[in-house]
Amino acid sequence: MKKIVFVSGTRADFSKIKSLMLKIENSNEFELFIFATGMHMSKKFGLTVKEIEKCGFKNIHKFINHDKYYQMDQALSATIDGFSKFIHEIEPDLIIVHGDRIEPLAAAIVGSLNNILVAHIEGGELSGTIDESLRHAISKLAHIHLVNDETAKKRLVQMGEDKNSIFIIGSPDLELLNANYIDIKEVKKYYNIDYENYAIVIFHPVTTEFNSMKEQSEEFVNALIKSKKNYIVIYPNNDLGFESIMQSYEKLKNLKRFKIFPSLKFEYFIILLKHADFIIGNSSCILKEALYLGINGILVGSRQDARTNIKDILKTQANEKEILKLIKKPFNPKNKKHEIKALKSSEEFFRLLKDEKLFKVSKQKKFMDII
Repeated sequence: MKKIVFVSGTRADFSKIKSLMLKIENSNEFELFIFATGMHMSKKFGLTVKEIEKCGFKNIHKFINHDKYYQMDQALSATIDGFSKFIHEIEPDLIIVHGDRIEPLAAAIVGSLNNILVAHIEGGELSGTIDESLRHAISKLAHIHLVNDETAKKRLVQMGEDKNSIFIIGSPDLELLNANYIDIKEVKKYYNIDYENYAIVIFHPVTTEFNSMKEQSEEFVNALIKSKKNYIVIYPNNDLGFESIMQSYEKLKNLKRFKIFPSLKFEYFIILLKHADFIIGNSSCILKEALYLGINGILVGSRQDARTNIKDILKTQANEKEILKLIKKPFNPKNKKHEIKALKSSEEFFRLLKDEKLFKVSKQKKFMDII
């Protein structure tokens, strides 16, 4: 029975790879191991490893890779050390990482240096800031690429990756967007939300703009307050600069029009998003899940400047007056749902596992010139 390790460091990446994990957990052909680290292990951010445990996964290894300040370089170093010890103990056949954070980078480094196949989900995407550099670095270390679409595949080929190591499986998180089995009343009751109408706020730090994050977050929060609308606010990720955002959120804590949460269950978050008037901030969710569901979005700042679909939403810099102007601007009643080819990612992924395609990819990487 082949052993497969998934690495998860945040609530966001877990939601995106959960369906793939479940396929393996429920199979008789493979054994699943989960290395849970990063924000999952932080009480301040909701200790979201509990959400992994609630899914009934058997083999969850918990690893704290940072102190409360989360220095990215130190967290990377700690994760390399912890993950190295872990994989030498279980000796996996395949390591699967997702996205563009330091936890998947650490796992890709360990896997490649120990001659273990590494598969990277969502390589070839563009995001901007330090995230993009991390994503491309992970892609260069990974042996296998599980990508969203042909555009991502083309970018990886342009980076010198072998087209025979790239497999299009679509975006795993989109499988959950069509779920209607949870009632909005149940979700509101669970989180004690009594608003009829509301918007969702997700504003993350931009590490390359650390010196201006305090000013940006103040402008953002002041605009939200002056808009006089109801908001569901979700904590930022813990990258460099998050403390500036959290300090600005102190202004919201005693205001009835704001409900602030360290984290939300992804399934519940999707239901709240489906019923929101709009979503505002700088999360990639504005350009992906929200567009897919036809929910209006306001993108603030530069964090997603390189993303596709950016032309389909409202965008402004982190300026109080400009943000307020867009909030008060009449939206379309509902955006037309964005056309995204929603492959059944978990089934395509499991098919690749079963027919051994992933395991046949060479561990000896070669740079493929474009002729």
